[in-house]
Order: sequence, then C-alpha cells, then structure tokens
Amino acid sequence: MSTARKSESAPAPAGADSAATPGVFAAVDIGASSGRVILGRVSGDGAQLEVVHRFPNGVVEIDGGLRWNFDALFAEVLKGLSAAATVAAVQGERIASIGIDTWAVDYGLVDAAGNLTAQPFSYRDDRSRAAVEPVHRKLDPARLYATTGLQFLQFNTIYQLATEQDLDGLQALLIPDLIAFLLTGVRRTEATNASTTGLFDAVAGEWATEFLTALGLRTDLFPPLIQPGETVGTLLPEIAAQVGLRQDTKVVAVGSHDTASAVAAVPAQEEDFAYISSGTWSLVGLELRHPVLTEASRDANFTNERGVDGTIRYLRNMGGLWLLSECQRTWAAEGFRPELPALLQAAAALPAGGPQINPDDSYFIAPDNMPERIRAAVRRTGDVLPDDPAAIARCIMDSLAAGYARTLADAERLAGRTVDVVHVVGGGSQNTLLCQLTADVTGRPVVAGPVEATALGNVLIQARAAGALAGGLPELRKIISTGTMLRRYEPAGQAAPTLSASKN
Repeated sequence: MSTARKSESAPAPAGADSAATPGVFAAVDIGASSGRVILGRVSGDGAQLEVVHRFPNGVVEIDGGLRWNFDALFAEVLKGLSAAATVAAVQGERIASIGIDTWAVDYGLVDAAGNLTAQPFSYRDDRSRAAVEPVHRKLDPARLYATTGLQFLQFNTIYQLATEQDLDGLQALLIPDLIAFLLTGVRRTEATNASTTGLFDAVAGEWATEFLTALGLRTDLFPPLIQPGETVGTLLPEIAAQVGLRQDTKVVAVGSHDTASAVAAVPAQEEDFAYISSGTWSLVGLELRHPVLTEASRDANFTNERGVDGTIRYLRNMGGLWLLSECQRTWAAEGFRPELPALLQAAAALPAGGPQINPDDSYFIAPDNMPERIRAAVRRTGDVLPDDPAAIARCIMDSLAAGYARTLADAERLAGRTVDVVHVVGGGSQNTLLCQLTADVTGRPVVAGPVEATALGNVLIQARAAGALAGGLPELRKIISTGTMLRRYEPAGQAAPTLSASKN
C-alpha cells in the first residue's frame, strides 16, 4: 500500500480553527471483530450517535501468521467516511472532524515513501512468545515495570518488535495512527495508545528512549507523540475527493486506544468508582491521577495506561466475551445457533456454584474449538462441565464475574482506594446475567451503560476540541449520565429502575 504525503507540520492546538461552526463529528471505531463509522451530534444535553457503516474485522492467516487484512480494513474506513459525508450532506450538515480509535499494541511498518511493507501482525499470533525471554535478558522486568507501569502480556508491542529482523528506514505506526497517516499524510503517535507499547515512560509521559536503544531499536522508530484533542492534520486532496469531504476536514486525535475513549465516557458522578470496559476483552480498573509503580503492583500484573486529560487507567486486562463469541462460532459451525438472550436466560436458570475457569489463561487467546477448550480446562481442575451450551455459557459468566471481583479487590488494595460503585460499559453492559453476577460477587452496585461508550468518548473529545463542548472529564461525563439509558443492578436483588431516559 502506498500513499502520497503532504509536508508534515506540528499538530495544531485544540480548537485552533474556529472559522466554521462545529457541526457533526465522524468516529471511526474499530474493534478486533468489527468496525463502524458513526456520526455524532452533541449538545450540553446529550450526544446522539448514528451508525452509517458497519464492517467485519478479524484475523486472517497471511504469509504463515495471524495478521490483520489492513488493506481491506482501510477500504472499509473510506467507504464509511463516504457514507458519513453523504448522510451529513443530505441533512445539511458539515463534518467538522474525524476521530479514530482501535485496539492497542499492534502496528504496521511504513517506509519513507509511505508504503505499508506488509499486513500487520495480530496480537493473537504467537510469534512474540519466544521474544519475551531475550527482551528480559536485556531489560530486567522490574526495571521495565518501574518505568512503564505496563502489565506483562506476551503480545505487548515491545515483544512484537523484538521479533522484527530489519527495521532500517521504517517507522512503526500503531493501527489508529496508521489510519490517520493514510488519511492525512502526517505521522504521529497518540499518547494513550503509546502507553500500551511497553516503551513509554508512565511518569514523564514520553517515549522511554533508553529501552529502544537497549533493544537495538532506533529512538525515532515511532513518530512524535500527540495528545487527545490535538489535530493530526487535514485530509489529503485525493482522500477528500474520494470520500466527498472538504479537504480542510480535520483528523483529530482522540483516546485512540478504544479503552481510553470508553473510560472517558464512563457516566460516573461519584469520585470513587471502578469501571469494567466489557467486550472482546475485559478492562477492569480505576481512574487515577498518578501511576502505581510498586513491586506489589507488578506482582499483581496491573497496568498503568494513559487516559484522556492525563489520567491513569490503572487496570488489569482480563479475558472477556471473546470466550462466548468463540463458543457461538463453534456451535454455529456445528449447526447450532442459539439466540444469545435465550442462551443467557437458560444459563441464569442453572444453580450457582458451578465450575469455573481462569479466563486470563493464554490457553484461550487463539481462535479454536472454544467449548472443548473450556471443558478441558475444567477437567484439569478435577471438575466436570457438561457439553451443554447453557452450562458452558454459565461457566464463562461465573468465571468472568469472579475474575472482576478479584481484580477490583486487588486494585483497591494496591491503589489505596475504596470503590462505591462499578460502572460496566461496552457490549457487556447489555449482558444482564453478567452484570447481576458482577454486582453479587463484588458486593457493589453495578451501573450498566452506555453500550457505545467508546464511540461516545471519541465524539466528545472531538466536540470539545472544536469548541462545541467545554470542561473536563466530569463535565463530559455529566452529558453521558443525563442523556443515556442506564440500568442499575443491586448486589442481592432485582435491577433498579432506569436511571435516565435515553436521548440516543
């Protein structure tokens, strides 16, 4: 893949262009299994989202490895932006800016001419496992954590890069930054995603260049950092013409790690809250002002990632609803396609106290026959799990809820905080069984919603950058809490009445 590049310039300050009244905002929101392009309209009373394009995403085997078909992914982004331009034009609106968020850690390698050298590897590929020990021989794990505060995961960017053979003349662009580059010709690395690489100083908020040097990597391997709310650039002429947008349409950095955008949209009005961003993965933690870099935190495998407005997302990356979606995929291939609500209802009817698994086990990372792998994991504990979809679904839900409770208890202990309420956002907020079990096991009220937290966070940061909104995270979150349908689950009983009426 190649693209023409315009001359690069420093990011513009947030809200610098006030020539046009802020209109509608386009959010490119891509997860590990699907992507959307969404139009967002905001006011002080709430935010409304309109999905204008959906497309599938997933790992594919290319050149002997599990990779992302990035060429196809970018083509879908362009289709989505074209659809967004059409919808906005019909409604007499102007798209003020575009924001991009995706999953973390993965990257593409781009040469000096702007060519993507190969389809990017997926974190689900096993190539980085063998690189962990060589990296740790050069950089002591305790030293790594004391600087980066990053949870150890074998697929962290630092280990992926250690498998690369020849990086001369190349730059690494994290996936949302790669999309932004192909739209604008400007190379930047957004800070919330940079903090997931294992090469970012959690205190200084800068690249840990000594680690790059220690691993034999160039200190300019990644482009310069950019913060959420700053402007990456404007659309390249050929891109603007292709999608039907004005060439001066901005691409604005948001919390480009999707969890950073999701946490920005947690509708918390309490000071001491926990969050669970529940989707393919579960991101479980607290929002802090300063990282926790203690040895006890490292032993507990917590991560300190950047959030919007300089916050710290102190969390543990846990297994998530990937387990259930993979089971559904396997059952569908066998001709059994249960509707998810009916499956969860049947699971809820089963007695408590059934077998559990460790949802964080790397055994579950790669795609395969997930029902059989879950049953095998249960057998290794000395228990038995029937080959019944409802029983397997209940095992997954019980295991996730128990894992959430353990993780939140550890987070409170390590950060010296006490949590009053747990906010569940993302797709898992619709899972009534999981939310109720989480309330029961944690002993805390659970507030579920919004489902579209990531897209909402993306749009709100763009709107604030354009001057359509003002204030910090509390003010942005108030917009979410008053304009979104939320549901409250009490630890021992029924869900409480709806907290606020939906305006979406």
